[in-house]
Amino acid sequence: SRLGGTAVSEWQDLVTASLIGTERAEVPAAAVPGLPVRADAVPGDPAELLLDRAALLTVARRGGTPIHPAGSGFQAEPLSAAEPDPAPAVSPAAGRRLARMLGGEHPDLLAEWLSAVVARDRRVPPRLLPALLDRVRRVSPSDPELRRLSAEAGGARARWLARLNPDWTFVTALTEPGDDTWRLGGKSQRRAYLAALRARDPAAARELITQSWAAAGPERIMFLSVLANQGLSLADEPLLEAALDERDADVRGWAAHLLARLPGSALGQRMARRAAGCLRIDRGVRGTRLIVTPPAGCDAAMRRDGVTSRRGGGPAEVDGRTHLLHEVLARTPLRTWTGQFGRTPEQILAVPSGAWAPVLFTGWSRAAMAQRDQNWMIALTGWALAGGPTGTRFGAETLRQLARRADPARCARETTAGPAAEIPLPIRDAISVLRFRYDMLKELEL
Repeated sequence: SRLGGTAVSEWQDLVTASLIGTERAEVPAAAVPGLPVRADAVPGDPAELLLDRAALLTVARRGGTPIHPAGSGFQAEPLSAAEPDPAPAVSPAAGRRLARMLGGEHPDLLAEWLSAVVARDRRVPPRLLPALLDRVRRVSPSDPELRRLSAEAGGARARWLARLNPDWTFVTALTEPGDDTWRLGGKSQRRAYLAALRARDPAAARELITQSWAAAGPERIMFLSVLANQGLSLADEPLLEAALDERDADVRGWAAHLLARLPGSALGQRMARRAAGCLRIDRGVRGTRLIVTPPAGCDAAMRRDGVTSRRGGGPAEVDGRTHLLHEVLARTPLRTWTGQFGRTPEQILAVPSGAWAPVLFTGWSRAAMAQRDQNWMIALTGWALAGGPTGTRFGAETLRQLARRADPARCARETTAGPAAEIPLPIRDAISVLRFRYDMLKELEL
């Protein structure tokens, strides 16, 4: 509402004045609808005045309801009750873990926790909803999927709270889109509308994207992100293949990433043909070894499929051909290697590859995470935890990402025996995250 927006603006003005200093900035007024301004109660010290007005706005915002004059005093307008929500709250143990994440412990796992809650048709404990919605409001511009998950996991009580606090209107925008949302709504509202349509009718959502593509401009990235999060299928391939020819490099990159993720895509088949000659197993007199031959160069067809010859996003120390190998591995369907070598992921990783091991680790890890292949992610995580190629900065970051995506119930939860101080920090951190995720998902089963 307009009054709610005014309150938010006044709070921001007070914060600005506190940062600049009351000696250089005038303390802004803090009017609360329904309450008179008492001039005789204004202190002389500007700093004291700023704190008084901040306290007044804080109480008004926490109250969550307008106050109206009533005779000689004031009365609060009664709140309507939240609609019933048949879905049960998560277990007390799961609620305590959410509180820990909202308090700063592994906050990057919040989306996984919320996804698991939504998948199990459970709800966030009511007492934690304000803290959750506040956190999501702050971080969700960089992670819009977090808003959708929090709105769904919050259920009826989240919608009820959102109607009382203008800071949380994203909840109702996501769960109660109107018929005119696509035509008149802002970017976040349009994204919510498209995501809901995609979940309900993938073909209709794809048709809407196709019709809107030419005039979408920067929103094309949003279209592709919705496809990424909502049931990607081969029916989306023609749209994504056409996007590979767009002038915008970010759009081309997103399209290539999604096609590489898509089982059976033409891009995956093209990458498999390019990759086939890069790796072979040699059974020589010195034993079985993995022989690596990087691509000779990057042609126009490779660039169209998302392969870059520059080093951005890859290990800083690699040369051009090694970088191309990394790019090709990251986009090649992983079944290429199990089929070509006739071995499981664990058996392939056990073949010595010498100095190429770090490049294979990062390239195959990128492919496993993009293709959401748990067998490969688990094998790669086990390789790393057993002392595999994580010594470089890029290898350590890759392990950090794997530990947040591999199924923790299938990963080894212990590593080599020895004092903790002797275990490399990236491995210690990965084990800690895997344990946290294992317990987190177990608690949601209670």
